[in-house]
Amino acid sequence: MTAVTIVMYHYVRPRDGGRYPGLKVRSVDEFEGQLDYIVRHYRVCAMSEVVAAVRGREALPPNACLLTFDDGFVDHYATVFPRLVERGLPASFYPPVAAIEGRRVLDTHKIQIILAVTTDHRALAERLLALVDEYRTEWVLPDAATLRARHMQSSRFDPPEVVMVKRLLQRGLPDPVRAALTGRLFQECVGVDEATVARELYMDLPQLRTMVRQGMEVGGHGAAHVWLDSLAPAEQEDEIVRTAAFLERVHGAPPSDWVMCYPFGGYSADTLRLLGPAGCALGLTTRVDVVTDLGSPFELPRLDTNDLPTAGTAPVSAWTLRAGNRLAASAREH
Repeated sequence: MTAVTIVMYHYVRPRDGGRYPGLKVRSVDEFEGQLDYIVRHYRVCAMSEVVAAVRGREALPPNACLLTFDDGFVDHYATVFPRLVERGLPASFYPPVAAIEGRRVLDTHKIQIILAVTTDHRALAERLLALVDEYRTEWVLPDAATLRARHMQSSRFDPPEVVMVKRLLQRGLPDPVRAALTGRLFQECVGVDEATVARELYMDLPQLRTMVRQGMEVGGHGAAHVWLDSLAPAEQEDEIVRTAAFLERVHGAPPSDWVMCYPFGGYSADTLRLLGPAGCALGLTTRVDVVTDLGSPFELPRLDTNDLPTAGTAPVSAWTLRAGNRLAASAREH
């Protein structure tokens, strides 16, 4: 069995430029350095090659690597795309329908921008808890102490107060409350017209079609960019159908053997059951690991860009060694 390393990217832009310099981004220089590292230690493949391997049509090369870009950011067209073309590297892109065609700033990106423009995240967390109090007359909500205990925890990349803000606004409150609070904080902290932000943040259909014509792959990232595992089966099916319809508009033909990148990494048994009949071949998660078994093609793990070095001359990372060791172990077994 060939090991496959799938790398996940979001923002790729100058760290100190633009309207929101506090965004957590992979800088352009870091991205170039990481590509240097990847081409030195891996063979960059197209997602279609993995689909062919799953279908039993061809084998993947040793140390296969896939580059994946989530959320449809204009960074991917303006910054990533030309650098990939220059190097002759394939990649796949996963834009949500609401961002590209709806020209709506997704709540998850509103949250990221709120955090980017706020210097005191502890004060922001307390402001959020104070706003929650205003909704207690209409909703049964946990008290502030309970919310802190449940959600104020460190993560791989964020301190506790940032984690709490993200969790409360992403999933820790009822959807209407969460959406209302995100909108209020966006107006308070950012104060930029949403249409302007959407225009500056996301690609459009012509740009996606240009990338496809140049050999890049575009897959699904949901219609509304919601946690699929929070939806009833009929609602999940609607999300999948709308995603496939969008891909048809991107490619100019009904998609086949397309790839679903789960928003937030969320999926359920219903998701897995519904994807195959919709023509989907693979599913990308946010679980952190190297792929060693294509026998579960709808549950493929990925590494974050932060998991690999950003210089071609960097020492070999633990994840690169792990992929090579797993490949060697598999060869010994067979």
